[in-house]
Amino acid sequence: MELQQMRYVVAVAETTSFTRAAERCLVVQSALSHQIARLERELGARLFERTSRRVRLTPAGAAFLPAARQCLDAAERAAAEVAAAVGEVRGRLAVGLIPTVAAVDLPAALREFRGRYPHVRVNLRVGASEELTEQVERGAIDVAFLGLPTTTQPRGVAAHELARDRLVAVVAPDHPLAGEPAVDLRRLSSEVFVDLPAGTAGRAQSDQAFAAAGLARDVAFEVSTADSLMSRLVEQGLGIALLASSYAPRLTGVVTLEITDAPARVEYAIWGQSTRTPAATAFLSVLDIPT
Repeated sequence: MELQQMRYVVAVAETTSFTRAAERCLVVQSALSHQIARLERELGARLFERTSRRVRLTPAGAAFLPAARQCLDAAERAAAEVAAAVGEVRGRLAVGLIPTVAAVDLPAALREFRGRYPHVRVNLRVGASEELTEQVERGAIDVAFLGLPTTTQPRGVAAHELARDRLVAVVAPDHPLAGEPAVDLRRLSSEVFVDLPAGTAGRAQSDQAFAAAGLARDVAFEVSTADSLMSRLVEQGLGIALLASSYAPRLTGVVTLEITDAPARVEYAIWGQSTRTPAATAFLSVLDIPT
């Protein structure tokens, strides 16, 4: 069994097409198909079901895929370690972030990183803090940037506190509160909210603050990430939102208000406790984060 064969299987599984997989792997389709057929004979099982319309994994293929990915990752890490031993950083850097990260100018950091280490491939993944923490813990992501309530700290990973921030209220320009200099949680509790899903770290920042004040609120709209969709819902007057004060100025079409008893959050950079690739170490160094 060869690494190239496993690479072809992963490419077909991810693109659901032999043609697109061959394009990704920079080989002709016949060569890719031949190598996969050879691997199937060696394993004694079909890995893909092929029809005129689609390609999908068989049960055997679904069982094979995770191990194939692990082998490829291990081979890539080994090559990166060898390169690092002779003074060159190569390989892959997977970075995860919440949409509202503000303590780090990530595009500027990546520009500097890319200038220093042009042979590293960078993969960016956006998600919720708890999802990113789990992926860093199991090694799927190298470095991630989180936003957590002040009552919570990252678990199972190495962490560095980047900044503390408070939340502000975000309302439509024609909302009755839009002209107010500041509001408190009691006044906001009568409003309809747009927020992240219940149980997420981003939602907990607000939920805990209202609960501590003995207040209930109505979250009528839940969105998976605090992005432009959330601000558009607010702009249309469907609800108000609470977002980090350092992130809210990036939004357009809405008005922000100070909250006198504002919830707080902490931004962290996290990475694996026991497995840190040379690329991850180099990236953390670019950010001046002690490891």
